[in-house]
Amino acid sequence: MTNVVERPRSERTTLARAVPTTEPEEIPVPPSPRPLAALDAADLERLHEVPMFRQMDAEVTAVVLAGAVPKRWDRNCNVMLQGATADAFYVVLDGWVKLYRLLPDGSEAVVSVMTAGESFAEAVMFIGGRYPVSADTVTEARLLRIEASALRAAIRADGRVTIALLASIAHHTATLSEQVRLIKALAAPQRVADFLVATARRTPPSHEKGRLTLKLPYDKALIARRLGMTPESFSRALATLRDHGVVVSRDSVAIASLSRLESFARESGSV
Repeated sequence: MTNVVERPRSERTTLARAVPTTEPEEIPVPPSPRPLAALDAADLERLHEVPMFRQMDAEVTAVVLAGAVPKRWDRNCNVMLQGATADAFYVVLDGWVKLYRLLPDGSEAVVSVMTAGESFAEAVMFIGGRYPVSADTVTEARLLRIEASALRAAIRADGRVTIALLASIAHHTATLSEQVRLIKALAAPQRVADFLVATARRTPPSHEKGRLTLKLPYDKALIARRLGMTPESFSRALATLRDHGVVVSRDSVAIASLSRLESFARESGSV
């Protein structure tokens, strides 16, 4: 089993710059995240939300998951490092994971934020390259690490695994294209509205005094970067949404009408 390093941000920046042109140095690794019991029925249900596993039968799934054990990660842990050898991919069973590229100036370009029922790194792991992005947990999380050797064995055993992998790659490509479209087509308030609607549908919200209430899944600065805007633009967008029935208090959001907010999010043009 491969152990995982939680490194300081400065060290991760240095490594990510150095690895693409030279072989990575051997780095002492501390103990891996806390192992959990084998997958239970709820985990298997979550696993079949992942595009790669949706149409995969139980026998083939068992081959792909050979030796895979879910593990619990603390918040702000490094899961994989940009430039490191891609020897596994991950399925998120619970929590949130940020995918990002480290830029030459040390800043981060957020590529995506993944949550339960999503996977990452299967394409680059399959072709035997290096991870093009880093991944950090932004909340406590439970992840399933699936080794490259297990996936390749499954591909040799059953050609349907290749089709499932291609479906997963197509899903990621479509998701990224939609993210780019939203950033280009929607003004900042609409992007935030779209994010709030998606969050409300992903996590069943509560109701208080006739309003739908939900908790932001991770910090506002990361949400802003995920939506392609500055924290200041994000704050201004939230202020604009007050006229559309949205009230924010720290990490809690009250929405007067989800359908009204969705209609606003789908308007074309600037606001």
